Amino acid sequence: MKLAAICDKDTAMGLRLAGIQHIYAPPQQILPLLEKITKEHAAGVIFITEAIAEQFTRDLKDYRMIHHIPIIVEIPDKTGHKPDHIDFISHLIKRAVGIDVSKK
Repeated sequence: MKLAAICDKDTAMGLRLAGIQHIYAPPQQILPLLEKITKEHAAGVIFITEAIAEQFTRDLKDYRMIHHIPIIVEIPDKTGHKPDHIDFISHLIKRAVGIDVSKK
């Protein structure tokens, strides 16, 4: 399974150091880019910064409902977590297992 990311320039530098090779700048439309990443690179996990995900909330939600792979993981950028951030991974775990794993 390959990893990919959609992020800003500063976050991209850190992800490249972590070994992620397929990194994309923020797009005008996210759905065509997600399709491209999935088909061309067979990415199983796509990291996307919270700031970019916030711009495409509706599109990402629709994409997640239709496609189970790739898993889209929202990560903080250099400014940290957004105050109203909803952790999608914790939501998936709660739905699958029935246990809330979020920190209070």
